[in-house]
Formats: sequence, structure tokens, C-alpha cells
Amino acid sequence: MDATDTKVAVTIAQTGERYSCSGQESLLAGMARLGRRGIPIGCLNGGCGVCKVRVLHGEVRKLGPVSRAHVTVDEEQAGYSLACRIAPCGGDLALEVAGKMQKPFFKGFASRASHT
Repeated sequence: MDATDTKVAVTIAQTGERYSCSGQESLLAGMARLGRRGIPIGCLNGGCGVCKVRVLHGEVRKLGPVSRAHVTVDEEQAGYSLACRIAPCGGDLALEVAGKMQKPFFKGFASRASHT
């Protein structure tokens, strides 16, 4: 059995919420599959930055590139990534949600709408 076949327990530090995630799916997909809401969900493909997390404990592997507008090289080296772009490698994980709670493409819409 390789690391992608195993399920790991993922804990979200701010809420203590735990869910099981397979190494074959992103941390965000594993959470969404179970109907959990601990990590904000945005575009699901690494472009919006809404699901930004910091891995506090455990190992992950990259599933694809992340926008440098949302995760800098320094942040990545400090354990930050987008939950839609990483999968567990085995062993339990602890995450801290770092993403913004609203989608960036909605910013400014309310202020423009209120002036019309």
C-alpha cells in the first residue's frame, strides 16, 4: 500500500474539527466530500487563494502549481499552501486556516452596488 492509498486524520487548529482524507484527493476535496466547512472553498483550482492553509504538523505533496499572488515562495517554505493543491502523504495532519473568508472576486462589488 502506498501513501496515496492511506487515509489520514486532518485537524483544523482553529476549530478542532477533524476529518479523514485520502492521499488520492486534495485536503480541500476530502473536507468538502464529507460536507465539512472548516476550510473556505473558492475556485478549487489554485487561482483564488481562499483555501490558504499552513501545515502545522504532518507531510503533504503538491498536486499542482499555486498562484504566487496567493502563496509566496517564502510562505511556501514556512508551510503555507492552498488546500486544493496539496494531498496528505501519510501520518496525521494539523492545519491552520490562513485564507480569507470571502472570495477575492466579490471584493468591491457591494461598495459599487451601494453607490448606484
